[in-house]
Amino acid sequence: MLIAFATGLGLQNKIRDKIAAFNGHITITEFTSNSTYEDFQPISKNTDFYPDFKSVPSVTHIQATASKYGVIRTEKDFEGVIAKGVGEDYNWEYFKEYLIEGKLPDFSPKYSKEVLISDNIADKLQFDVGDQLIIYFLSNQNTNRPRLLALSISGIFDSGFKDFDDQFIVIDINQVQRINKWDEDKVGNFEVFIDDFQSIDKTGDQVYSQIDSFLNAETITDQFPSIFEWIKMFDFNILIIFIVMIAVSGINMITALLVLILERTQMVGIFKALGASNWQIRKMFILQAGYLILKGLFWGNLIGLGLLLFQKYFGIIQLDQSTYYVKQAPVYLSLDYIIGINVGVVVCCVLIMIIPSYIIQKITPVQAIKFE
Repeated sequence: MLIAFATGLGLQNKIRDKIAAFNGHITITEFTSNSTYEDFQPISKNTDFYPDFKSVPSVTHIQATASKYGVIRTEKDFEGVIAKGVGEDYNWEYFKEYLIEGKLPDFSPKYSKEVLISDNIADKLQFDVGDQLIIYFLSNQNTNRPRLLALSISGIFDSGFKDFDDQFIVIDINQVQRINKWDEDKVGNFEVFIDDFQSIDKTGDQVYSQIDSFLNAETITDQFPSIFEWIKMFDFNILIIFIVMIAVSGINMITALLVLILERTQMVGIFKALGASNWQIRKMFILQAGYLILKGLFWGNLIGLGLLLFQKYFGIIQLDQSTYYVKQAPVYLSLDYIIGINVGVVVCCVLIMIIPSYIIQKITPVQAIKFE
């Protein structure tokens, strides 16, 4: 049960964090029929909710970004990409984990030349940290001449999310503004982060109610419904495993209790002859079986948590990244579900053992004392 909860919740959290790293939990954009990643209609940063979204308490951070399609060209190959422009307000916490080479770009100087690219793009175009790359952008103006931008690769990341790694590079938002001929206060969208993902729909409605009428707020669960429907299935799988394991442990404890009663039939008869009630005798056997449960829980927790910690820090069990979006089985440890599982097991097993303990009522003193 511990392994089912830890790995199921770990995989959910990992996939959710990967999506949030590229989109935030809630995205605020201009109302438009455009369904692509490129931001065609700019939004002003001069709003009530930026840079602090104080009207919604669960919002922890908001950042301005702008994206534009481009083509990276080399002497032998080319690759279409989405250049995501970010500024000094960008939250790098997620990308720190995904960085595999180099360093995160420094966008404090205006029109920074540094760029962060994915390992997939680096492999395709044979790039390495420190190399120069040239990106061709189509101008928003009515001209056929592309805009060229020469950048230096500061770092390479690998999120394991192929859909994003194959497309995104991260550049200075000032560069996107310059290419689009936007003013400094114009951005493509806002990415909002919240403190409780379980209430994302409620928070999304709150954010929507606090922004201007010409803006739209969309949660990542609405943007990527198929992925989140898939990871919701993990909850059902965990529930099935929990029910099956409770049933197995319950049957084992019933068997153990019946054996204990049959082995002590004469003792039951003697206690009844001395005036002990059925409940007093049943309680003794239930407490004895409860001791066996606690003993089993001790070893189960020791082995289960030991295996989980081993996986967490050494990553022995590997997964197919193209299917599960992670290279190794992620582990999420929390006292909440660890205590909940242990308490739930004790309560369920004790309740289950009340049923077979009724056999004690059918044992008569005369038959029990003669029993061999």
